[in-house]
Amino acid sequence: MPERPLALFAMSTKTLPSVYPPEVLDRLRTSVEVDPSLIAEDFRDPRVRSALGRAEILLTGWGCPLIDAGVLDAAPKLRAVLHAAGSVKGIMAPGWWKRGLVVSSAADANALPVAEYTLGMIILAGKDLFAARERYRSLRTFPLAEIIPDIGNFGRRVGIVGASRIGRRVIELLRPLDFEVFLADPYVGEAEAAALGVQLLPLDALLRRSDIVSIHAPATPETHHLIGRRELALMPDGAVVINTARGSLVDHDALTEEVRTARLSAVLDVTEPEPLPSDSPLFELPGVFITPHLAGSQGNEVRRLGLSVVGELERLLAGVPLAHQVDHTELERAA
Repeated sequence: MPERPLALFAMSTKTLPSVYPPEVLDRLRTSVEVDPSLIAEDFRDPRVRSALGRAEILLTGWGCPLIDAGVLDAAPKLRAVLHAAGSVKGIMAPGWWKRGLVVSSAADANALPVAEYTLGMIILAGKDLFAARERYRSLRTFPLAEIIPDIGNFGRRVGIVGASRIGRRVIELLRPLDFEVFLADPYVGEAEAAALGVQLLPLDALLRRSDIVSIHAPATPETHHLIGRRELALMPDGAVVINTARGSLVDHDALTEEVRTARLSAVLDVTEPEPLPSDSPLFELPGVFITPHLAGSQGNEVRRLGLSVVGELERLLAGVPLAHQVDHTELERAA
């Protein structure tokens, strides 16, 4: 049997058992030699430093410290970083690609639960479920057999802001349903939008025409407060903003003003700051539904991230192209 390459975990000790439960860890260890009791939470640790000098593969995840030039200098045999989480922007120092490293991310695996959450919220928002729940809880009754006007998901207009992995997943999940879907993304052309089955619009036009706006753009200096006071004012009365991307994309002060008047409502899984201050009015406003950043992988979904890495590792060692290799040229405009 050929000698297995040495791998090193670099992630939080608390999350490793969820990402790599026993059956996933067993499959991983058929391909590499790895010690689950040695986890790099600090690359300065002498034991970690010793293993780093021999490691060919870093198995990273949430809690991984920065992989900077010093770390790479201490790992002369390193050839791949396989990340069991989303973006690698926070762990890979600039210039890593010049070292000839192969870097892979489980961002596609993490996109699925976010897209599923978003789909659920779009459907519930289209039925005006959050406001209806508040009315029912307050009145403790409702008129039987009454058809409620102005709600429902037949032909509901949904605007997707950003054709990211998650944005595309949401579009895919919406496709079999009776929604009219718009997309705003400066990097997508008409032909690609047609292939996705959506109508491409400038952001302002999308905001004016959409009943529900779901945000999936990356957090960059250019997208800070992408949805601000002016943009919110463009949305029609009764529209809903859904944000599962990053809190910084929405001006929370402006959103609070719009929701306080009951003109708009919002579903927020991410906020700025995070968590919100305990006295934030967003907690109390009936038109806001807030969840604690749980749209991404949670519970049994985290195992999918480990399986994604194991699949990439097997491809790497078989000498075939990786399914989720990171292109450094796209990182600047990625999440």
